[in-house]
Amino acid sequence: MALQRLTALLILYSILGYIPSLGVILRTTDKTVWANEFEPIELTCLIESISTNNPRIEWKKIKNGIPSYVYFQNQISGDLEHRAQLIQPANLLILNTSRTDTAEYRCEVAAIDDHKHFDEILISLAVRVKPVVPRCSVPVAVTVGTSSELRCLENEGFPASVYRWFHNNEELPQDPKSSPKFINSTYSLNADTGGLKFRRMRKEDAGEYYCQAKNEAGHAQCTAQLMEVYDVDIVGIFLKVLAALAGFIIVMVGVCHAHKHGCFSSGKDHTGT
Repeated sequence: MALQRLTALLILYSILGYIPSLGVILRTTDKTVWANEFEPIELTCLIESISTNNPRIEWKKIKNGIPSYVYFQNQISGDLEHRAQLIQPANLLILNTSRTDTAEYRCEVAAIDDHKHFDEILISLAVRVKPVVPRCSVPVAVTVGTSSELRCLENEGFPASVYRWFHNNEELPQDPKSSPKFINSTYSLNADTGGLKFRRMRKEDAGEYYCQAKNEAGHAQCTAQLMEVYDVDIVGIFLKVLAALAGFIIVMVGVCHAHKHGCFSSGKDHTGT
């Protein structure tokens, strides 16, 4: 008897509107999503609860605080046109991610017949970008005992690249004191800027050097370059000889020019007969 009364009461409440219909409730598997450039990624917008058979679904991209539609009126639009599709019921699949896709995305679902007729989920997408071949600067020749710096830089990778240097195909440790082979080396390596500085060059530092830029999306490296280390300043001597030779040529040209204009005429030309 009590069960029958409870059932009748629930039916009455439902008829009178005291028991609300289901409301729109959304969730996502990950509010922060990372993707590699040129690879597919799916942004999940899961409808946990809804009673409307045909809800309105929209996706917006928010870049620098400015929203724009990427799914509107049942079709992909804006930046993702021809590059994405909606996976039922509301997931957004980007087929070929680009670095320009890094932004916040908002999934909005509206069901006007539900008691709670609207819900939204905000998802942050960051696209990793593989480094390009770094620009490497390696001196051709240096002198024993002098200081020198090798440079390496690339600006495309995201997140920012970490740099590694290789000497004769062997990676240089971050701290030379940590390796018996490099314990006497005087270099310091900055993995964030790509700089490789030598306080005092040694003969053992001669050889081929190349740099590798690496992040979570991949890596790239420059072509190996040869650096010679001399006991004496061969380069300086060569430049001095070259300067002396240039000076000699200038003097000879001046002499020839003066002779041509009669500056070296004999005294006989200036006396009367």
